[in-house]
Amino acid sequence: MLFNKSRLKTSMCLKIALMVLLSPAGSTSAEPQDGFVLDRFLEQSAGLDKTGIASVHSGKAIAVVLDSATPEEVFLAGIVHIDAPPEGYLKLATNFDELRKLPGYLGVQRFSNPPLASDLAQFTLDAADIKDLKTCMPGDCDVQLPSEAMEQFQKSIKWSGPDAEKQANSLARQMALDSLLAYQKGGNAALGVYRDKEHPTRIAETFQTLLSRVKSLPVYLPELNRYLLEYPDMQLKNSTSDFYWEKINFGLKPTLRIVHQIVYRGGSQADPIYGVALKQLYASHYFRSALDLTICLRDSTRPNERGFYLLTVKGSQQAGLTGFKGSIVREVAVSKSRSSLEKTLTAIKQKLESGVR
Repeated sequence: MLFNKSRLKTSMCLKIALMVLLSPAGSTSAEPQDGFVLDRFLEQSAGLDKTGIASVHSGKAIAVVLDSATPEEVFLAGIVHIDAPPEGYLKLATNFDELRKLPGYLGVQRFSNPPLASDLAQFTLDAADIKDLKTCMPGDCDVQLPSEAMEQFQKSIKWSGPDAEKQANSLARQMALDSLLAYQKGGNAALGVYRDKEHPTRIAETFQTLLSRVKSLPVYLPELNRYLLEYPDMQLKNSTSDFYWEKINFGLKPTLRIVHQIVYRGGSQADPIYGVALKQLYASHYFRSALDLTICLRDSTRPNERGFYLLTVKGSQQAGLTGFKGSIVREVAVSKSRSSLEKTLTAIKQKLESGVR
């Protein structure tokens, strides 16, 4: 085990990352406290009891649901100890062949630079989504789309033809490519407005609100925070960016997403901090906006000991989670997402540890 509980001394790097990743939504203080220890933080901020904390130290993946400001916001936090070098996680996070093997992934493909139409060859809508698009109207559509996109599907597809499904997928791929190119040129402002429900959702505003809930990010990682808001007008040093699409199953309806991935290397050589941010640009279902932050940490007081903690928080704003019916949907969705996160962390741990033994 990497840490001895009786002698645990958390480095400043670890303090920062825990505050960034696990601060409850709505927290007003981002200042780390002297004498901060992992066990106390897991108990007070993540709500783990002694059994849960012991499980973390024994190497078990643990995921918890954090408080949120509104029912539409969902925050999950997960942690697992991995007995392998942290650089291995960065390689895994950018290895899309390996990502395809993780639980919940139905498809994933990195975009070329610049993005090409061929990158979306396997980007396909489910039959149920295609059927819904046939009758989609602004304010009443099961697929998240701007109203102009709904009109294109209505007018461009010959729904009575034998190749209606092929036409729909072709149009969806072109729309996905156009939206990514628009974002690369115009940033958040180009993400558009969802009009599939009664109340329109401006994606840029929703993302900014979601990002603001992570109170510590602008305090401790101001450059990453600015980059997430100001791309492409800002360059982020010590980082790499990739774009990819994925088809994932959280236990509900399969969802297509387009994601901006940022791999960030900060801290010092003696006390490094590695982070991966996943910024959702589009999702076909559920997620109005989403941000995943994952940080790999090692105890700087034991630089020669192998192993690290993988800490992650998944924040999202989702539609349909209010009211009586929405509260039931929220309970099911959150439970499945928490379980999925634990399975994913466990799979990552097994994958990385099997490569060093």
